[in-house]
Amino acid sequence: MNRTKSTGMAAVVFLAAVLMPGGAVLAEGPVMERNISISASGQAMATPDLAYITAGLVTEDPTARGAVAANNLTMSKLITGMKTVGVAPADIQTTGFYMSPRYTQGGGERPPVMNGYSVTNQVRITVHDLKRLGEILDTAVALGANQMNGISFDVSNAENLRDAARRDAMNNAKRRAELYAAATGAQLGPVLQISEGGSGGGLIPMAPMALRVEASKSVPVESGSQMLEVSVQVTYALH
Repeated sequence: MNRTKSTGMAAVVFLAAVLMPGGAVLAEGPVMERNISISASGQAMATPDLAYITAGLVTEDPTARGAVAANNLTMSKLITGMKTVGVAPADIQTTGFYMSPRYTQGGGERPPVMNGYSVTNQVRITVHDLKRLGEILDTAVALGANQMNGISFDVSNAENLRDAARRDAMNNAKRRAELYAAATGAQLGPVLQISEGGSGGGLIPMAPMALRVEASKSVPVESGSQMLEVSVQVTYALH
């Protein structure tokens, strides 16, 4: 009687890998989803309905107390006058108050000599009725404002304007993405990611203006138009 000896064999499964220098493993990774990223911008235009006047009052006196007192007196008249021409108290805001010594240059090698003090008080005036902007400027100058740091314009519905620019930017991004997708034989899929860049649109302030104003004629001011621009980066899937 022949006896058959069976030997159980252990099955061993090896994972194949190719070792690269440094011990790295070269293996095929997952298939990346095809996508396309587009940067685009959108614009929206509007006519400003707000103006901001930055006016200042500078006074000088041999003493600090005298310079402050003179400034306070004239600024009180200026603020009262602004209210008289229809500017609401909430639309008059102090933006800066500064005091500094004044010096007279000494002759030759002599050092400068302090001869008094200078006080500057600045206010920002918000104008809602742009038809009265020239009149308000005239009044400010007539009441003692001797420093005019410019006029800037804005729109009261700025967020609505930004939303219009955002929609324009997204339309531009989609149009360009569809063009590139078609050129490569692909179809545009859903949006994977959206990021918004910086948004601006404030008008360039007017240059500092001369303070010599004819009493019979208001300062001519043109508000122009305001353009606001928004940039976006949109990533789409490709099929």
